[in-house]
Formats: sequence, structure tokens, C-alpha cells
Amino acid sequence: MFNEKDSAKPGLTRRTILKGSAGVAALATLGAPAIVRAQSDVIRIGHLTPRTGFLGPLGEYGVMGVTLATEEINAAGGVLGRRIELLAEDSVNPSTASTKADRMIGRDRVIAILGEISSASGLAISQVAGREKVPFIQTGCNSDELRGKSCNRYMFHIEGANTMYINAVGDSLKRENMVEGKTWFGLTADYAYGHDLLEVCRNYARKNGADLGQNELVPTDSTDFSPFILKIRRARPDVVVSNLAGNQITNFIKQYKEYGLDYPLAGGGFDTAAAWGAGPAAFAGIWPAIWHHSLDTPSAKAFTEAFTRRWGKPPENQAWGDYLGMKILAQAIAETGSTDADGIVRHLESGAKFDVLKGREGYFRSWDHQLMNEMYSIRPKPADRQADQWDMLLLGDPVPGPGEDLESIATTRADSACNLG
Repeated sequence: MFNEKDSAKPGLTRRTILKGSAGVAALATLGAPAIVRAQSDVIRIGHLTPRTGFLGPLGEYGVMGVTLATEEINAAGGVLGRRIELLAEDSVNPSTASTKADRMIGRDRVIAILGEISSASGLAISQVAGREKVPFIQTGCNSDELRGKSCNRYMFHIEGANTMYINAVGDSLKRENMVEGKTWFGLTADYAYGHDLLEVCRNYARKNGADLGQNELVPTDSTDFSPFILKIRRARPDVVVSNLAGNQITNFIKQYKEYGLDYPLAGGGFDTAAAWGAGPAAFAGIWPAIWHHSLDTPSAKAFTEAFTRRWGKPPENQAWGDYLGMKILAQAIAETGSTDADGIVRHLESGAKFDVLKGREGYFRSWDHQLMNEMYSIRPKPADRQADQWDMLLLGDPVPGPGEDLESIATTRADSACNLG
């Protein structure tokens, strides 16, 4: 099995310190000393996410999102009259993520940590945060286990759980007659996230009459998908289901197109950057989505416009997650009037509502700390309707639909191993 630690590149550790509305970048190695001054006029917040390896492209969008949120908050006067100081570093792998989280809390005195995409690294950070009683708002870890047996009173989840993604795309797959009585062939990322998603996918298939007859584990450093595509050709499934992650999705879609196979594609997980990387000529199938820049709500449009002005391209869904994480944390501090960790936790558990840049407000469940909000399915947009290189995806209707319980696509309390409150 591939170990995320194997993808680490020594010397690529990065820290970005953002002060005020101007971004100031500084590079530092893991062991480098830092000058830390006690400053009553700043609120120091840590950000950890992968910026190298197969999740690196997504991590960079996360950094752009949290940077923009920090700049906007500071330009508006900060929180409680204090500026946000963001300490952002490459989490690299679970071991490094744990070490950096410990250092950010113990030495840098951050009041909270945001970010992460890897479920394995997210677990490592949450263990440090739980021990030190510091809030950790994760923005990209999908594993159901983090909301289940590994849940933590100080960890909150912006990112949707795997169950939410599978249920969101499942309605579209049923309408396209791609579930009941169909044989599925799975490709799964060989690490914590992929294993968790595979289990969720198997459960969904079993409950809804599909047969996940064959599944192949794909090492996260694989770039050549020809051996797997040849197995798909021999198996002749009704549907090919991707439980891949990061740039695995991009590489697979492009090579699948090159081989000319016409078995329908479906995704258990998805990031917009994967489709952009594959390009409109190759991208195909039906996939789940947690957010997309085409959403036509006032706050979503304002975010997309601000992000595009700042970075020269529209936001990816990971940018949405990290942007939202900072905005939610700032709102919680403002509404409680304090940076006290337990006060922030209690407020987030209280059912407080947040603008999540969608049609309906979101809230965290008190018992597993999952953000409840709408999800979507996504598919290719017809070429004659595409306005530019970024406009290649067609967003489906929100799931759950209007008037339906937001919790209807999530794991139920009875089925969860978590019970925080």
C-alpha cells in the first residue's frame, strides 16, 4: 500500500504569513526557528493543507481561498477590532501534519487550525487539536470515519462526508438507469479516503440493487492507468465508478478517453480542478459536487467575482471550503465576543446558521460536527454552451431539494459511531 509519507519532498515545506489585506510570503523549513511575539492586536490562525504530491493542486486552491477570506476580513476591520494573522504551511503527510499542528499550537499560539484534504492527515491534526483543546475546522477530508469512530469534540467538518457525496450523485444515477440491476467496476485510491469511500459505495450499491463486482486499488502515485483500463475492457461493466482522488481523476479521465471505451462513468468523489485538468474534450460522466462557481446566489457570485479578480481564474470547490472555513470561524469569534476555544465549540454546536454561498444556510450538527448543506451532481456542459475554458460543467439541482431535510443525505445518528452531544 502506498504511504502518503512517501510522497513528501524534503525542502518543500512552506509557510505563508498573511498580515492585513496584503499577502506576504515567506519560506521556512520545518525545523527553522521563528520569531513569535505576543500581540494583542492580532488573532493568529493556522492553516495546514497539502501543497505538494497528488493533492497539491487542490491544496493550492485552498490556500488561495483562505488567503482571500483573510484579506477581506482584515480589510473590513478584522474581528473584535483585531487583525487575522494567517500561518499557512504544507501539511505534506500525516506525520508532518501532526508535527506542524503541534508546533502551531504550542509555539505559535494559534487559536484554531483550518484546512487539510487528506483524511489520514486530517485525523492526525484532529488528534493534536483534541489533546490541546484547540478547534480544527477541516475543509477537505471526506472520510466517514472522521465523523464516526474518530470524531472529536474540537473537530468540525466543512467538507461533505463520503456518504453525502454518494447519496447526492445517487439520485442522478438512478434517473439515468445506472444503478438497479447494473454491474459496476470500481477504481479506488489506495489510502484512507479511498478505502472509506469504497465501503460507502459498496453499501449504496448493495442497498440499491447494483453489483460492485470488481474493484481495483490504485496507488496514489500512479500516473499510468492503462493496466486498469484494460481490466475494464475485459470486464465489460455497465458502469465504471471512480473512487479516485486529486490528479488521479484527471489522469484517469484523459486516458479513458484515449482508449475510446464507452462504458458510462460515475464518480463517488469529485473536485472541479480534476475536470479542468482533463479538459472539455475528455471529461465525461456524472459526478457529485459540493459547490461550483456557477451557483447563482448573491454571496456565491460575490465570492466568485472577488476570487477571479484576486487570482485571475474562478474558484474551485476546495477554494470554497477554505474560504468558508475562515469566514465561519471569524463569525463564531464575533458572535461569541471571544477567541476562547470552548466558547467557539459551543457556538458551532448550538445550531448557529451560516451563509455557505448556496441557496440555503448551513449549520453544524451538534453530535458529529458535520456541516449540513446542499450538494449537487455535475456533468459535462454541451460545447455550444461553454463560454470559456472554465465553463465546461453543468450543475444539477440541489440535493436535498427545496423543503427537504438537509440531513436526509447524511449518515443518521443511529448508524454513526459518534455521539458528541
